[in-house]
Amino acid sequence: MPKRPREVDVTDEYLPKRRYQDPIDRLSRLSDELLLTILHDLSVSTLALCQRLSHRFYALAGDSQLWKAAYYSRFVLPRASRIPGIKDQSATLNQLVFSSRVSKWLDDDSLVKRGSQTDWKRQYKLRHNWSRGSCDVSEIQVTEERPIPSLLVQLHAGVVITVDSTDGLRAWSIGNEQKLLAQTQIRDGEHSRNNKLPTSLAVDTQDSEGDDLGVVVGFNNGQFSVFRLVMSKGIFRHHYTHPSSSNGTLSAIAYSKPYLVTMTEAQLLSLYTFPKNLDVDGHPKILDAPRLLSSLKSHTVWPPLSVSIRVSAQSLVASIAYALPTYLSGWSVGVQELRLTPEGAMLESRLASAVNQGFQPLSAVSSPPASPSADVLISPPRRSGRSSGQSVTKPTSLSYTHPYLLASHPDNTLMLYMVTSTSSNLSVGTGSRLWGHTSSVSGAQVGGRGKAVSVSTRGDELRVWELEGGISSSTSRRRAALGEVSVRVQPENQTPQKEYNTDISSEEFSAVSGRTGSTFGERQGETAMTKGWVGFDEEKVIVLKEKGLGTQALVVYDFT
Repeated sequence: MPKRPREVDVTDEYLPKRRYQDPIDRLSRLSDELLLTILHDLSVSTLALCQRLSHRFYALAGDSQLWKAAYYSRFVLPRASRIPGIKDQSATLNQLVFSSRVSKWLDDDSLVKRGSQTDWKRQYKLRHNWSRGSCDVSEIQVTEERPIPSLLVQLHAGVVITVDSTDGLRAWSIGNEQKLLAQTQIRDGEHSRNNKLPTSLAVDTQDSEGDDLGVVVGFNNGQFSVFRLVMSKGIFRHHYTHPSSSNGTLSAIAYSKPYLVTMTEAQLLSLYTFPKNLDVDGHPKILDAPRLLSSLKSHTVWPPLSVSIRVSAQSLVASIAYALPTYLSGWSVGVQELRLTPEGAMLESRLASAVNQGFQPLSAVSSPPASPSADVLISPPRRSGRSSGQSVTKPTSLSYTHPYLLASHPDNTLMLYMVTSTSSNLSVGTGSRLWGHTSSVSGAQVGGRGKAVSVSTRGDELRVWELEGGISSSTSRRRAALGEVSVRVQPENQTPQKEYNTDISSEEFSAVSGRTGSTFGERQGETAMTKGWVGFDEEKVIVLKEKGLGTQALVVYDFT
């Protein structure tokens, strides 16, 4: 059938195409000062979107002062509102507004003192990634076979120090370029390998002399050697080796120049001080033999233990935190302090523990409770039965950074103790149990601000804890109920178990951080178990893991 022709209507007229008129861009006509004022009132997620508009808005939305105010509002202000004495009694939370005064920044005052050198946008990204458990993962293989004794590791300021009997003392960079920085042998000679083995390692975290690091290695024959990592030359400079001793293996050591604390397996605690040697032509002299300030013999110290040194203008405090078995009721913790004057004169030695006074009846012994189903729970102190400061299981690790004492246990929990140390009193508060892990906890470390990191024995679960101020107050318990005490670092394709209250999603923030987060456990198929050591600094977490054939690797979790 032929196609019917189209009927043409002569009255039809083709209307001209409507031309699109660009709206007037009034915003771009504003000055940079006015735009910055507007951007200051926007959320972080909107700032991230504004940086996509143009080169001009990329620079304006990335202004350091905008991110400084955002950092203060999200990370400093909530801390100030929780810490007693920071907020005036008559002030409201809304009156605690952004301020550039150093006194208003609490422990973040060092960022303010750096002035223009601080990249506030980068600092915000860093803290945001910590709060969400978002990180990149990489590995550094450090040994091809299992050393005897096990590899010892310390982390400070982006540098990892390792020591073992085979490869000696080594320093690794874990920045953008992961590489070996320096290495030196620790054996005295060819035939000393079997009788001089490294058993303890310490780094001087208070050293302020440039980028160099002071390092001390303790040995099984009672010796200890002092080295200095010279970053500019990539070498370890040997300063001193103490003669061997009949007191036995050095099981723990702490170093804060010029003071040194050692602890032997025979439970002998010794405190030394080195003389202040002057440099000659830019090269430090070999250190003279240290002077023994004090030595104490203990009969109640059980491993694991942690030694530390605190130096102030008024006194020097050497501390040891240790596991403490209790009569018929499991394990607790104890702390011993040596208080001296800055000149080295002994003031006092004192002891404290988390054990309640009096005997515990046999009926008080009970099996450990089943793990709660909630993500993170904190058990309140109990008024009857076994003391809440005690646990049935022996701790797998202890970490003490005053005033926080953190113990990990094989029953999937941690115990947090708050230590009070004044000129007249030393006490250990009632322990509070922290739930969150789903398997045995092999290691944990806590910092002075209350941030802590813990890792499971299998290495498949890493948790970051915010424990500032303890968890005894109602505010802390409310934060725990909201899931703001702990976050699990987990693979990218899983939803984090805890998120801070924020108006920015991980997808929006990817415009700023360049990724949506990475991954804990990407390499878990290759690793067998952790070795009980975990450490962290402001940017990274390091976990020592051992593969099936004994190969050991440092797994680096980068939160930048």
